[in-house]
Amino acid sequence: MSIPEASANREWVGSAAIIGVGTMGLGVAESFAAACIQVRICDATPELAQEAHEQLVERARGHAEAGLLAEEVVDRVAAVEVADDIPAAVHEVDLVFEAVPEQLDLKKDVLATSDAAAPQDAVIASNTSSLQIGELATSVNNPERFLGMHWFNPPEWTPGIEVIPTAATDPEILERVVEFLRSIGKRPAVVASGPGFVANRIQFALFREALACVEEGLASPEEVDEVVRSCFGFRLPFFGPFQIADMAGLDVYVSIFETLEKGLGKRFETPDRLRELVEQERAGTKSGAGFLTYSDEELDRLSLERDRRYAALNELLERLPPIEVGQESDQS
Repeated sequence: MSIPEASANREWVGSAAIIGVGTMGLGVAESFAAACIQVRICDATPELAQEAHEQLVERARGHAEAGLLAEEVVDRVAAVEVADDIPAAVHEVDLVFEAVPEQLDLKKDVLATSDAAAPQDAVIASNTSSLQIGELATSVNNPERFLGMHWFNPPEWTPGIEVIPTAATDPEILERVVEFLRSIGKRPAVVASGPGFVANRIQFALFREALACVEEGLASPEEVDEVVRSCFGFRLPFFGPFQIADMAGLDVYVSIFETLEKGLGKRFETPDRLRELVEQERAGTKSGAGFLTYSDEELDRLSLERDRRYAALNELLERLPPIEVGQESDQS
């Protein structure tokens, strides 16, 4: 496995500035450098930026030694430039990527400074996991070139990225950003700005229920992790929640929701949309339609591909040694 290099037909981005080089900024810098993008980094002080560059090179060397990165990419990472301040970092770049800590005022200050110094045709993106993109956009004089670009940790290896436009974002710029991310091997999804966007809203809902299971004495943290990894989590590399529900049967989901609501209350009330689909005889793959619609050919292929992929993943997991990291803390 290695960080994908840029596709041959990519016309944009040629250069990028990364403002804020903590964990996320470092990973994005490595991804960009691996994709043959000229990268310039900047942090709160020149000293911190230089220290980050040293960490970046060491990180890339470690990835190369582990076989995750081609040796020649380390040289490209080492060639990443260090800027003393934001204006020097964003000078004549195609993309400004802000990745400072998740503090609204700090981000707005950094975005305003970047906007004032960057070329007029440079795209400005904020890597935020929770802040409202519309609020951040007020710091940019030309909001049509601004959007959110939410990467996930570790950014080198996690393919998904949430791209969050505002009402003012130029659709052409949005399309350009999406195509650029695809060209460097990422899997962008365009989502609207809302609390937690999509990924964290779902992830934290899962965590809330996982913690409730522990607090109610159903299982230990270790056992809950095992259930998630080896049961429904096992499917998630290949299918999202709607297709998983279609394959399970939406009528089955209605029945389970009813049981959950009886035991756990209104937060598990059967969603109206789910009940409506079942009433319309759209029960999922067994009826040819659920949240999605399937042809006979697609149903045959889906079943075979599902089994093939699950078997391959199970074989991979059996070959990998378990990751032993810590143990359950004693809260008594």
